[in-house]
Amino acid sequence: MDDLFSVEGKTAVVTGGSRGIGLMIARGLVEGGARVYISSRKTEVCERVAAELSEVGECVALPADLSGEAACRRLAGEVGEREEAVQVLVNNAGATWGAPLEEYPGAAWDKLLELNLKAPFFLTRAMLPLLEAGAGPGDPARVINVGSIDGLRVPAMPTYAYSASKAGLHHLTRVLARELGPRGVTVNAIAPGPFESKMMAETLRRFGDEIAAAAPLGRIGRPEDMAGAALYLASRAGAYVTGAVLPVDGGITL
Repeated sequence: MDDLFSVEGKTAVVTGGSRGIGLMIARGLVEGGARVYISSRKTEVCERVAAELSEVGECVALPADLSGEAACRRLAGEVGEREEAVQVLVNNAGATWGAPLEEYPGAAWDKLLELNLKAPFFLTRAMLPLLEAGAGPGDPARVINVGSIDGLRVPAMPTYAYSASKAGLHHLTRVLARELGPRGVTVNAIAPGPFESKMMAETLRRFGDEIAAAAPLGRIGRPEDMAGAALYLASRAGAYVTGAVLPVDGGITL
C-alpha cells in the first residue's frame, strides 16, 4: 500500500500550471516525485514558477497560449522533443467571463469555447502518441480535465459561456474515456468548487463567507484538497477509474 498514491518517476504536463488550480496540481505532482512540465501564456511567470517548483523537485516551463489547434500541436511537439512518453496530462488552462444576459458578447463564447473546451480536445489528441507510449500494464496513462461545479449546476453568476463550456468538458471527458480506454488511457475530470485563485479572487472577496457557510464542510478548498484529488487520479489508486467527474467542492453541489 505504500506506493498506492505515488506518482514518482512519472512525467506530467499541466496546462495553466503557473497559478490557481493548475499550480496546486503541479505542486502536488512535483512534490510527489513526478517530472512536471507547466505551460501558461505569460513566459516570465511560467519560468519563475517552474524555478520555484524546481527547488522541491523537477519542473520545466513550456510557455504556451493554447487558444488554437496549432498552438496545442506546438506544445505537444515541444514535449515530444524532450520526452519519449508522458503518463499524465492535466488540461487545466481556462478562462471565465461574466456579464448580464442582455450584454453578454459573442467574443466571450468564442474565447471560452476555444480555451475551455476545444483546447483540451486538441491537446489530448496531439499528446496521444506520448500518452500511449507512457501506458503500462495495469497502469494506464491519465488525462485529467479540470471542469467546474458550475458545469454541474446552474451558477449564481451570469457566466453563460463558462458554465456551458465546463458542462461540455465534463461530457467530452466521458466520450474520450470510452474512446481511449482500449488504447491504455483513462480520462477523468475534476470539478472544483471555490478555491483561492485569481479567477475566484473577486467572488471570494465579496461573497467568501457566504460561500463557505453554504458548503456542508463549512469552508472553501485548500491547495492540498486539489492536489490530493489529482494524485488519486494520476496514481495507481485511480488506475481503474475512467469517465468520472469528481466534484471537489466540500459538498456545495449537494
